[in-house]
Amino acid sequence: MIKAVILDVDGVIVGEKIGYNSPYPHSNVLRALKTVRGKGIPIALCTAKPHYAIQEIIKRADLHNPHIADAGAVIIDPIDNIFVEEHIIEKTLAKKVLETCMQNKIYVEFYTVDDYFIQRSEISAITKKHAHILQRKPKELTDAVKESTKYSITKIMPISLNEDDKKRVSKVLTQFDNELSISWGVHPVALPLQFGIVTAKGSSKKEGAETIARSLKVPMEDVLGIGDSTSDWKFISHCGYGATVSNGSKDLKDRLKSKDIGKYHISDKSVDQNGILEILKYFSLIS
Repeated sequence: MIKAVILDVDGVIVGEKIGYNSPYPHSNVLRALKTVRGKGIPIALCTAKPHYAIQEIIKRADLHNPHIADAGAVIIDPIDNIFVEEHIIEKTLAKKVLETCMQNKIYVEFYTVDDYFIQRSEISAITKKHAHILQRKPKELTDAVKESTKYSITKIMPISLNEDDKKRVSKVLTQFDNELSISWGVHPVALPLQFGIVTAKGSSKKEGAETIARSLKVPMEDVLGIGDSTSDWKFISHCGYGATVSNGSKDLKDRLKSKDIGKYHISDKSVDQNGILEILKYFSLIS
């Protein structure tokens, strides 16, 4: 029996059709999420974005429970302003990462719980695209490296231009592999941009999902995990149930099939066809 849902956002309920399912999910999806939550089943959004970028979704769907933001660096119920966990990158280390990005001409932003920042000289078309996704403009700094030590940083986000540039940036960041958690994501409206996600060690969607389950007092075997990328398997694999939409990666679809029949579902509808609705119907969460 499914007692909670952990739901990735971009590529699952938010797509690339601006005004239809971007920057917020379609009204039918919001209504369905509200229906599920109204049955007493918590729905925890799981995203690499900061909590304020998903706050409107949470409000519209009335999702009063903790959510996973900043790729697990922040676990928060933003409606009731309850912090469950917050992982901060050590200041000297954060400064070193930012300095390394700047020296290698890598576009980079850094995040605190409630804001995000960019060096004024680095503002570009990327900044505008990302501001649409986050529904908030960054705060501008004269010298992001020096001024970073004033803040409690939860996430650093280097952004590469495309898959090839991602390889270059990944190589630069390998020096921090033993000290930080480093992963990558994309957003449908920002392709071919690739979003680097740098957080404190031990901070990830997987750990976030486990924290959510403990907070809700729900066993992981009773949780439905839904995502669209191979990296989402890191948390879905620990859930008793799993699902993806048709635009989910082939690798994720293959991995889902390792779960028992009836405990996984691959929708034949994409995020832009509101495939989440079909998933919720399959698991009898909506009619």
